[in-house]
Amino acid sequence: MTNTKAEYNAFLAECPSRQLLDRISNKWAVLILCALGGDTSAAPQAMRYSELARLLVGVSQKMLTQTLRALERDGLLTRTVTPTVPVTVTYELTALGLSLHHLTRGLRQWAQHHMPEVLTNREKHDARAS
Repeated sequence: MTNTKAEYNAFLAECPSRQLLDRISNKWAVLILCALGGDTSAAPQAMRYSELARLLVGVSQKMLTQTLRALERDGLLTRTVTPTVPVTVTYELTALGLSLHHLTRGLRQWAQHHMPEVLTNREKHDARAS
């Protein structure tokens, strides 16, 4: 691990920031960050795996597990195991994850707000294409 600040350029194929962009632009990663970060009025919160699975309708167990592991590896969230019966596992954003959450929350809000316009544009485009 180096302590020097390197320059990264995501436009270059070999730049590692491309891998990071790929990870954080994944819909499940965005939604996990949004869920753990809370809504605009709520504070970030720790959540159990089962809570995330219920909230993220449509995510498979495999995909949720893979995405959580990848976000943990990148330092965006922490996984805490509490020795209870049964074992309790919670996930929580790190400071780095919280800084990214502010961006993903805005992206989610933008998508939800502008969806009617996008649907209208899709209909117009498809009508012209037929």
